[in-house]
Amino acid sequence: MFAPTPRVQVPSAAASGEVFSVKTLISHRMETGLRQDEHGNVIPRKIVNKFICRYNGVVVFSVDLHEAMAANPFIEFYLRATESGRLQFVWEEDGGGIYELEHQLTVA
Repeated sequence: MFAPTPRVQVPSAAASGEVFSVKTLISHRMETGLRQDEHGNVIPRKIVNKFICRYNGVVVFSVDLHEAMAANPFIEFYLRATESGRLQFVWEEDGGGIYELEHQLTVA
């Protein structure tokens, strides 16, 4: 069985008010439910359908994903450093699978 692997690239420190880039990637097959296996059986849909980023518990970025999203979805967005705290990244999958990463950000 293939286990999705999430990764993030974000600085560990930033100046107050600085805008910084956040890059995320999850290794995931993103089965759309439209393909068939070698026996002609439909491969069930299993995609990452939602991504959420929280900054100190507040949702600062969220996106809903659909079948047209490529395998191994890469998402890049920007945040403004306001205070030191925790960045939490959550990927939700069909069937209830949840994959999480956390990152501590220090703001000077």
